[in-house]
Amino acid sequence: MAKTEPKMSRADAGRLGGEKTSKSRGKEFYQQIGKKGGTSTSKKHSTTFFQEIGRKGGSSTSNTHNKTFYQEIGKKGGTATSQKQDKSFYQKIGSKGGSAERNKLN
Repeated sequence: MAKTEPKMSRADAGRLGGEKTSKSRGKEFYQQIGKKGGTSTSKKHSTTFFQEIGRKGGSSTSNTHNKTFYQEIGKKGGTATSQKQDKSFYQKIGSKGGSAERNKLN
């Protein structure tokens, strides 16, 4: 009597299908469909919708991460920005930040 292999779970089938699609389609495919989805979503929803989901995401993240997490991502972002920008960029944003703080206090 021949043995039959155990049935594959739905999660395993999805994972294998996703891996196969990823290999055959490539990074550009996912960038294109992501852009299409983002454009479609932006047409369907208002600024308020995006503000609310941003607030929810920020709240959820702050509940699951500590100060060290935020320090690390801030450092990564600062490093990435410094590799892309020159001194004039920092002079420009520095002056904006200073005036924004002064305007808040007045």
